[in-house]
Amino acid sequence: MFKQVKSALFWYYLIKFRRRIVLIVLLLIIALFANAIYSDVVEYLTLKKKLEFLEIVLLAKWFIIIFNIVFSIYLLLTMFKKEEEKEVSGKKEKKKEKNKIFKETPKKEEPSREKFTDREKQFLYKKKLKNEADMLVDK
Repeated sequence: MFKQVKSALFWYYLIKFRRRIVLIVLLLIIALFANAIYSDVVEYLTLKKKLEFLEIVLLAKWFIIIFNIVFSIYLLLTMFKKEEEKEVSGKKEKKKEKNKIFKETPKKEEPSREKFTDREKQFLYKKKLKNEADMLVDK
């Protein structure tokens, strides 16, 4: 029974974070193949007798390897933090919505900060605009 629960959790997280896991696997594959690519580049440079570029190639190889490993570790560490942050922010939004529902007191607008001119107010309050649904209901 424990194996079934363990397998279910594994597949749940694998499906939930499949994009991030695929990215991590690709980064680690690139880091592993960096040595093979490096040996091919070194062989090419020795054939062309351009040995002055070997130092740059070696630095590039280690930069690629270290960057991929560090970025993979970062993705692994932040994988579950985003889920927790979404849950926390979702709870905060629900609380705000509940507070808005219970505090349905209309706020009075200050006369110094009027958004509309008098002409616009007359148009908005006296004329009722009808949309297509209202016209269909009238028919």
